[in-house]
Amino acid sequence: MSQATTKLSRRTLFAGASTVGAIAAAASLLPSIQGLATPTAQQPKAAPAAGGGYTLSEHVKQYYKTTLV
Repeated sequence: MSQATTKLSRRTLFAGASTVGAIAAAASLLPSIQGLATPTAQQPKAAPAAGGGYTLSEHVKQYYKTTLV
């Protein structure tokens, strides 16, 4: 009869420890993720009758500021 021996190497130990750490980090973040409010969908603006539809929003203005040299 032969005995089954397990070989515990440093690589196996560190892999197991990192897996446990990743699971613990994910478990600690889950309650905070569930508590976040779901974003409400905004109603899209109606298209203008004369065509076009481009509006100079604050987001677009900020983009133009970043492109200045």
